[in-house]
Amino acid sequence: MIDQALREAMQRAGVDALWISGPANVRAVSGFTHPKDGKVLVTGDAATLFTDSRYTVQAREESRLPQAIARPPETYELAAESVKGLRVGFEAEHLTVANLEDLRRHWPEATLVPLRGVMEGLRAVKTPQEIAAVQAAQDLADRAFAHVRPMIRAGVREWDVALAIEAFLRQEGAENAFDVIVASGPRGAMPHGSASMRVMQDGELVTVDMGARLNGYHSDMTRTVAIGTPSEEMRRVYNAVLEAEEAAVKAVKPGVRAADLDKLARDILTKHGLGEAFAHSLGHGVGLEVHEVPGLRGTSEDVLKPGMIITIEPGAYLPDVGGVRIEDLVLVTEDGYRVMSLSPKETV
Repeated sequence: MIDQALREAMQRAGVDALWISGPANVRAVSGFTHPKDGKVLVTGDAATLFTDSRYTVQAREESRLPQAIARPPETYELAAESVKGLRVGFEAEHLTVANLEDLRRHWPEATLVPLRGVMEGLRAVKTPQEIAAVQAAQDLADRAFAHVRPMIRAGVREWDVALAIEAFLRQEGAENAFDVIVASGPRGAMPHGSASMRVMQDGELVTVDMGARLNGYHSDMTRTVAIGTPSEEMRRVYNAVLEAEEAAVKAVKPGVRAADLDKLARDILTKHGLGEAFAHSLGHGVGLEVHEVPGLRGTSEDVLKPGMIITIEPGAYLPDVGGVRIEDLVLVTEDGYRVMSLSPKETV
């Protein structure tokens, strides 16, 4: 499926071939599970995975593409004949200046064309197999959160919660999708407050942002929970964020502009006097990378399509006081949405 779609995208971009170097894109095209050490050359009638001799057996077992086993500069030399006289697109966001100079030196008879977002746009819509893979990662993350929820209490360090999440995922054959965020009390005002040695206290809100990386695919979910009874102000903030999150989730369907979803959630928080406290975009796509197309921000031109997997994650952050973020992983279906993250959202 992606081969035909990719060639059509190449035609629209005005190139005869594409040199793929972004690891997630290499994996998407080839199936090779060590894509940081691989490249793919796609031409009008062929596609080849280039990797080195450490992966001869692995590439043969995993990839649906024929392989060329070599290290640079031999890699470029092997491909030179295939690209002679062609317009070759390269991924401008993934190719280093040094590697571009190598391509120019070894492919003097090719015209190199910088491209952005070709593969990323195709990867935005997931196959049924990919949807199942992301769901498996999210199911595992839900189990991990349920495992650590009893630990979130006064006297426990944020770091202990993060460590327990990582250990649980590792024992299940997965790993953290990103550094676990555990932000309690005033540290909740930091959207990316990675777990610290701080001891959680009674009366605080605690934000936990976590995901699993399983078989190459990611999940992403945030829950904010209470230890004891938080202040009236933080309860107000929590319920405002929850209102914005649930409204945005319910608005998900094909044809909706990502920017409109961001505005919907932002307007609700503004109504509660928290518009300026919403310090980031509403969400993003998730798949082989934890941040993918589409981008759910006010300036986005992306439109939702069936098969996209997105996050909905409004937040409000009050410096020196605390913060709240609530995030669900959501599949865009043919006629609406399906929430993939099933961890309960608690009443505060």
